Amino acid sequence: MNAILQHDLNDLENILNQAKHQSLDFLNDLENIPTSTNNTIDPTRHLDEEGLGSLAALKEFKERLAPLMVASPGPRYLGFVTGGSTPASIVGDWLASVYDQNTQAIKAQGGVSALIEFETINLLLQLLDLPKSFLGGFVTGATMSNFTCLGVARQWFGAQSGKDFAKTGITETINILTATPHSSSIKTLAMLGIGSNNYTTIKTIEGNREAVDIDDLEKNIQNLNGKPFILISSAGTVNTADFDDFIAISKLKEKYHFWWHIDAAFGGFASVSEKFKHLVNGWEGADSITIDCHKWLNVPYESAFYLIKEKHVHLQIETFQNSNAPYLGNPLENFNYLNVLPENSRRLRALPVWFSLIAYGKEGFADIIEKSTALALHFANELIEDDRFELLAPIRLNNVCFTLKGDHNQDKVSQFLSLLNDKGKVFMTPTVYQNRKGIRASFVNWRTSETDIKIIIEELKETILDLEI
Repeated sequence: MNAILQHDLNDLENILNQAKHQSLDFLNDLENIPTSTNNTIDPTRHLDEEGLGSLAALKEFKERLAPLMVASPGPRYLGFVTGGSTPASIVGDWLASVYDQNTQAIKAQGGVSALIEFETINLLLQLLDLPKSFLGGFVTGATMSNFTCLGVARQWFGAQSGKDFAKTGITETINILTATPHSSSIKTLAMLGIGSNNYTTIKTIEGNREAVDIDDLEKNIQNLNGKPFILISSAGTVNTADFDDFIAISKLKEKYHFWWHIDAAFGGFASVSEKFKHLVNGWEGADSITIDCHKWLNVPYESAFYLIKEKHVHLQIETFQNSNAPYLGNPLENFNYLNVLPENSRRLRALPVWFSLIAYGKEGFADIIEKSTALALHFANELIEDDRFELLAPIRLNNVCFTLKGDHNQDKVSQFLSLLNDKGKVFMTPTVYQNRKGIRASFVNWRTSETDIKIIIEELKETILDLEI
């Protein structure tokens, strides 16, 4: 064994303790760590011939790189619907690295890790109050979950005319209907060969809404003259957390032949709260659902899962099976995650979620969701009381979409947000809503409190003064 590796092995406890202390230093100081930085590094570092060993590498990281890390898991990082890591999820993530399982089969070659993933999906179905007719698995994020779900939808579409698109390629236009798709769904259409421009945009409900207009949806369905199609609907749109009417869509599904996919990356967790579960009433009728865990479930990146109805498992296997690996056996008789999703090599990504669900239960996550939504409303009310800001949309869940008041200030919105973020106390993201420049703040982090709202409002007011608005 290499001498440095041998030394690290002999000193493993000390190395891990040093890493633990550095981790705690970061997590315990999150409120004071900047949410953004203008500092940078020269990424052309020379590779050492012999290596420095773990402790020296840790020292260099601590001195050169760690000071540039931003508080993205912190309570005032409100951009990109970013959750923070709860203590239980960190334990699960660390142990996933320590045990280093390649989660594949439910039999001996995969150990118990695939069964842990099965169990975690079962726990999530209970958390979300969804039926066991869904099967699921873990992927890196909403993009790969959408890719998995829509990949099977593509196979379903081909099967309606007796074609196997997974084997022969797409040989006809696939009909896609959607109202307010997330960019990850559009990216998925590009990756699947369907084409990022090849979808029909359905009107949204009149007024300040991003949800699909059911009458216009049915009109477009009728224009297809009985042809199959794929519907991509939303449970929590990116700007305003709007929800399509799943009860109405369920009724359409009784009349028409289509694959129904729901992008519920963060909005699906509304079902955990008695106050908000009505927003997803009827979603159990979908063929597939995408949900992120590194958002409102507050586990480390990368973590998401797909849910696809069990009745479609044969289509899923047709889409993803490793057909040139006979040693894996019959994919229907010998379940292996390699045959039902994109990745072959897979870490035990379910473990942080398993730890979180066991540690905090349904009440713990209901509390996080209801606290987040209350803070979003509190923040919005503070904005309304200051006549220099205005809301672009009503507060439906956890996203606050706002802007500087008055059309004459539209050219200052980007500058305002840059100045705000550069101060490092809070981080938000830009958006455009109904042709107006805006700012979006998303509340999902379990650490965020009313004290943080007070700090954020103070930062907004100071930045307004800096711009002399």
